[in-house]
Amino acid sequence: MVTVGTALEARSLAFGFPGRTIGSGVSLALEAGETMCVIGPNGGGKTTLLRTLLGLVPSLAGEVLLEGRPLASLPRAAVARQLGYVPQGAAAYFAYSVREFVLMGRTAHVGVFSSPTRKDLSVAERALESLGIAALAEKPVTEISGGERQLALVARALAQEPRVLVMDEPTASLDYGNQVRVLGRMRALAEQGIAVLFSSHDPGHAFLAAGRALLLGEGRVLELGAPAEVIREDSLRRLYGVSVRIVQSPDGRNACLPSLGR
Repeated sequence: MVTVGTALEARSLAFGFPGRTIGSGVSLALEAGETMCVIGPNGGGKTTLLRTLLGLVPSLAGEVLLEGRPLASLPRAAVARQLGYVPQGAAAYFAYSVREFVLMGRTAHVGVFSSPTRKDLSVAERALESLGIAALAEKPVTEISGGERQLALVARALAQEPRVLVMDEPTASLDYGNQVRVLGRMRALAEQGIAVLFSSHDPGHAFLAAGRALLLGEGRVLELGAPAEVIREDSLRRLYGVSVRIVQSPDGRNACLPSLGR
């Protein structure tokens, strides 16, 4: 059964660090079953915004609500059961197998020192299979490629079975085929009622996988709406400082075609 309602909300949010405000006045409401893409240049605050929405970085002003309740008032254990997070590719420091690594996503439900149950193992296996990395299950995460490790991070978040999934540039280190698989998985999760918020450098990803796009620049929300409405040649020029053409494919989808000039 698909849940309907606002899953994650920011109200007049200011974010950054003590003595350094990166962004302010950010308001958004992510609905259950919706996929939203945050687009913006390097250094524009995408990662800090996502980490603030997760409660990992304290907000400087405003508030974050998780299913209508102030995030700051909720126990971290409760937040962990509802909010999944895929950070930008991280180094692996311990030689856990990929299966063990993915099973760590179940600790929000079973506890750090509990043994995984048959259900936990089944959930982890489904996550591995959904991303096409079941064959890596026995390999140490220290011995797989950076792109494969990124897929394992996504699988770990899926094994958590969150109601809201926040992903920070989840396709950045992936080859083209795996980018498509992850984007397709996002859409499938949204169809199951999960709210998905992800950032990307590629505006085309919003056209492919997002119901709405948030253009983050100059420390604020420049545009927020359907990708076809807010991702335009003029808005991308303002955001990135380059000329881009928006073209339409035979199936009616928009795509971005950068102009390299002479």
